[in-house]
Amino acid sequence: MPDSGLSPDLVAQAKAVITANRRLGRTVAVAESCTGGLVSAALTEIAGSSEVFEAGFITYGNAAKQSMLGVNAEVLETFGAVSIATAWAMAQGALKRSGCDVAVAITGVAGPGGGTEKKPVGTVVFARACKGEDPENVVADIRYFEHNSGRSDIRRQAALCALELLMPDASPLGTP
Repeated sequence: MPDSGLSPDLVAQAKAVITANRRLGRTVAVAESCTGGLVSAALTEIAGSSEVFEAGFITYGNAAKQSMLGVNAEVLETFGAVSIATAWAMAQGALKRSGCDVAVAITGVAGPGGGTEKKPVGTVVFARACKGEDPENVVADIRYFEHNSGRSDIRRQAALCALELLMPDASPLGTP
């Protein structure tokens, strides 16, 4: 089997996501910023993932968040790209534009630069939107990953969290 370059924990979690969602007939989409396609890569590493994984939006820049996902410029200007408001808008946009059952969004500061006092390196925001749920009921959370672990590890940890949120039995965001 060729080496994908993905960590074994990412591939294992992606396999669990594909298996669990396939069993329920659910389709998933992701909107990625700081992970730059890592979640999509992990999901597509799994044979048969096309039955579950419908779309991956890599919206690294604000213009892409606006044009591809419909994130409002005022949200970006007011709250910034790394915010619950932006992550929520990204998740809603991915859900709407993909037609999937569930969408997860990831936006953050992977480093080594780009952090601020309020949003240090390692700050990552997640949001999950599900078909049929009230879009006014925001489901999002901020996580702070150890910035000393490096850019690649922050991205890996963020991807693992996003994959966990795609599980049908995932805990609501913001709960341990």
